Amino acid sequence: MIAYLRNWFTRHFSDPQVVILALVLLISLATVVFAGRLLAPLIASVVVSFLLEGAVRALERQRVHRFNAVTLIFSLFLTSFVVMMLLLVPLLAGQLSQLVRELPAIVTKTQDLLLQLPLKYPQIFSESQINDLLGSIRQNLTNFGQQIVLLSLSSAVQLVTFLVYLVLVPLLVFFMLKDKQLIIDWFLRFLPRERTLVNSVWADVDAGIGNYVRGKFIEILIVWVVSYIAFALLKLPYAMLLSLAVGLSVVVPYVGAAVVTIPVAAVAYFEFGLEAAFWYLMLAYTVIQALDGNVLVPLLFSGVVNLHPIAIISAVLIFGGLWGLWGVFFAIPLATVIAAVIKAWCQCPPPRYALRTSGLVSSSSPLPLKWILPLTST
Repeated sequence: MIAYLRNWFTRHFSDPQVVILALVLLISLATVVFAGRLLAPLIASVVVSFLLEGAVRALERQRVHRFNAVTLIFSLFLTSFVVMMLLLVPLLAGQLSQLVRELPAIVTKTQDLLLQLPLKYPQIFSESQINDLLGSIRQNLTNFGQQIVLLSLSSAVQLVTFLVYLVLVPLLVFFMLKDKQLIIDWFLRFLPRERTLVNSVWADVDAGIGNYVRGKFIEILIVWVVSYIAFALLKLPYAMLLSLAVGLSVVVPYVGAAVVTIPVAAVAYFEFGLEAAFWYLMLAYTVIQALDGNVLVPLLFSGVVNLHPIAIISAVLIFGGLWGLWGVFFAIPLATVIAAVIKAWCQCPPPRYALRTSGLVSSSSPLPLKWILPLTST
């Protein structure tokens, strides 16, 4: 057993390319873990840069100079952001404050509905189960109220931080787009010349995460707009706030849609009861979720995120448990990075001396051609 483990370690970790990749990953992970809060504007700027890079490249393919392309795309982004802050944020804040005021009435009506379940369906629901569920809801609402109070107490500090981010993030995005190649070349100065494995992983990560961020933004926008149109036509209160929640829920695959169903159904029941309007709205919401999962996602992400649903859910649970909301948001990109590392690592040929040590080849036998060619490529 010890000999087998020694041979396995020699085959997979004696290559300098693997050591270089491991050091890069460890330094990156340590930077995010220990300086993540300090680097939050930088991380947000990187995400936005990935989002805008596709449009910049599209203009470059039309023979537009990169500086002009960056200036045009950044101007459109900044204009859209300012319009959203001036028009959308006050509307959302007003609907959120109104929803918080009416939340006790919504909870009371939902409680009355739940208390009727043991009477109508005693073979399915028991009174103790409903009481436990109501107790859990009350506890969660209490915790939510405490968080709102704490948020209001620290609102001044957070407001200043937010204003600083409003200035820093756009500046960082502009320079990241304009000087992208200079920044990459600067980072490459600290890496060894022989970094074939790192380059392979970076190529997969750059393409995968860039396409994922752009596709996810488009998905959020489409689901948000379609949900708002459906909610507004069916006269659901807080249509803008709830439709935004539905749009943002696609960030967390499978889990997000289930979680956001609760406030949508609760507000609809509070407004319409169990009348026909309630069922029409829930039918429209179900159709939107079905079209998103079965039509929109395959169109936007076909071949971009080649991960099994179990891998996606596991990534959401693991990174969400480690880093909270940010971990949930970046769960799939981080899983894509891990998948790219595993793919490149498994395809990396072991060094010749490692093979000799493990006894797989003799000192006089030549290496197969398929192992020689990757080592000689740049």
